[in-house]
Amino acid sequence: MEDTVSDELVDTRLANGLTCALPASSPLAKLLRSQRTWVGPSAKERLRILRDAKSIAIVGASPNPARSSYFVGTYLQQSSDYRVYFVNPNATEILGQPAYPDLASLPEVPDIVDVFRKASDLPAVIDDVLAVGAPVVWAQLGIWNEDAARDGESKGLTVVMDRCLKIEHARFHGGLHLMGFDTGQISARRTLR
Repeated sequence: MEDTVSDELVDTRLANGLTCALPASSPLAKLLRSQRTWVGPSAKERLRILRDAKSIAIVGASPNPARSSYFVGTYLQQSSDYRVYFVNPNATEILGQPAYPDLASLPEVPDIVDVFRKASDLPAVIDDVLAVGAPVVWAQLGIWNEDAARDGESKGLTVVMDRCLKIEHARFHGGLHLMGFDTGQISARRTLR
């Protein structure tokens, strides 16, 4: 009989919130690492975040009208009372406002930092957010990095991931069309087609 070296154990968080130690190379550990186990703020908590905020910085904002960050910036300027700041080191102006090279250059600490960057960039953005003292990081649709979210939360940040701030704002304020556009109407009545 051959002696086998025991596999390194890793603490794994299950969907129900419990943790257990599993061999790192086990199929179950690999499967659980590939699944989403982090849970962000509830709908009520997201509504509170949006209601309490006065300013939003969009990191990864683009001056290109075809980009989603441009669309979200336009919506926030036209459909909200937020002070909106655009962060892009390669732009000087976006939607008629100055673009800032980084969060530290903003004239105030934003209440929410809305992120339009790759998921792999999220840890660096969280470090920047912590450095300026903003309380909330909001990563847009498709941006998911559980390790970064857990790290940010452990350092006191509120983290929202894989949710569009524009869609959430419109949804909570009664103007969300199925396509994600603000209808400007609040009605429970179905319209005729």
